[in-house]
Amino acid sequence: MRSVRIPLAAAAPFVMAALVLAGCGTTSERASGGASPGSSKSCKGTDGKYTIGMSQANVAEPYRQRMDDDIKAAAKDVPQFDVKFADAAQDNAKQVADVENYITQQIDLLIISPNEAKPLTAVVKKAYDKGIPVIVLDRKVEGDAYTGFIGGDNVQIGREAGKYIAEKLLPQGGNVVELKGLAGATPQAERHEGFVEGIKGNPKVKVIASASGDWLREKGQAQMDALLKANPKIDVVYSHNDPMAEGAYLAAKAVGREKEMKFTGIDALPIPSGGIKAVEQGRLSATFTYPTNGKEAIAAAKKILVECGTIEKTQTLPTRLIDASNAAKIYAEENPTG
Repeated sequence: MRSVRIPLAAAAPFVMAALVLAGCGTTSERASGGASPGSSKSCKGTDGKYTIGMSQANVAEPYRQRMDDDIKAAAKDVPQFDVKFADAAQDNAKQVADVENYITQQIDLLIISPNEAKPLTAVVKKAYDKGIPVIVLDRKVEGDAYTGFIGGDNVQIGREAGKYIAEKLLPQGGNVVELKGLAGATPQAERHEGFVEGIKGNPKVKVIASASGDWLREKGQAQMDALLKANPKIDVVYSHNDPMAEGAYLAAKAVGREKEMKFTGIDALPIPSGGIKAVEQGRLSATFTYPTNGKEAIAAAKKILVECGTIEKTQTLPTRLIDASNAAKIYAEENPTG
């Protein structure tokens, strides 16, 4: 069979057409898989209306209620946004179901603060793979199937807390008990890891016991009650959040031992029942700020949905020490109207 040679100039239009078709695919192919994972399929600019689903691990923790409140407040400034909220109440199965429900509703963007990392990873990936942008707050999931993570550096926070205890509260050494957050939640492991690093500079500081208070004041109080009975000499309580630190203080006060030890926490919410006031009023020696990320989450959602832009994969927010020297000043700055 004799081959036919086609001049290059004549062939060019056919080649270009083939490339265009190969790149675009059919309409059904584009709808089912053309959108890159986690990219917004519904960015309509300022004229659009967008439904955002917020999946919260629980609202029993004041920090998490404040996170929801901050998201609501920030969203009020974006008229295109309608934000729905779901409370998982520390139940992984319920949080999975909440996200599945959002996917069914075809929300435009998912914000999630996972109860635990591993159990929520698959459903977060499912949303992401369907083209729903996913912003993960505070607690991480496994892998990288999400659009962006916003949170504090929990290892650094734990490290700063450890250094404060080793250098300021116990320079001559002493006994520490650690009240941990919920097992399986990434901040729990990271705040412990950082703390262990932070106290290494003072070998006379000994962690003599630990217990999990699941981030809750009542459970922290109950765990501290048991720790007090088992440990006659405790110099410092390092708590992974302020509510558990307050619970520990109450447990110690109930048996007349609160003056024997110091208490430190993490969160520093600028509310009457928060950690800053607890420091100002003398119940806690120190706390460390841990931003709720609510304002930043809505800013990221606006950039994705309204501005059709992209966000950083990881946004790390800073922390700072709050002790008796600056608690009143910082509280006043955070609450200018009183």
